[in-house]
Amino acid sequence: MKTHDEVVNVLLKRPGVKVEVARIEREEALLLDTLLKARHEAGLTQADVAARMGTQAPAVARLERALATGKHSPSIATVRRYAKACGKKLVLKVA
Repeated sequence: MKTHDEVVNVLLKRPGVKVEVARIEREEALLLDTLLKARHEAGLTQADVAARMGTQAPAVARLERALATGKHSPSIATVRRYAKACGKKLVLKVA
């Protein structure tokens, strides 16, 4: 039986998989940059955003770290709540 890392390494050798992973990583980086910009423009700390979202600061830190590392994709509802906490509105566009 192969380990998780071994399976990932095999899959990443496939050109289509590698391209898709790169696309997702770019999207996550863009989302993180956008969320951090909104938070900074609002002059808010992670604790401030957390309070406005009705959660704890470590949850906001985990969300931002997850986007930075690509280990987790937040739900649209969570991103919407984060944006709202920063005084912004989430707008999705399918082009």
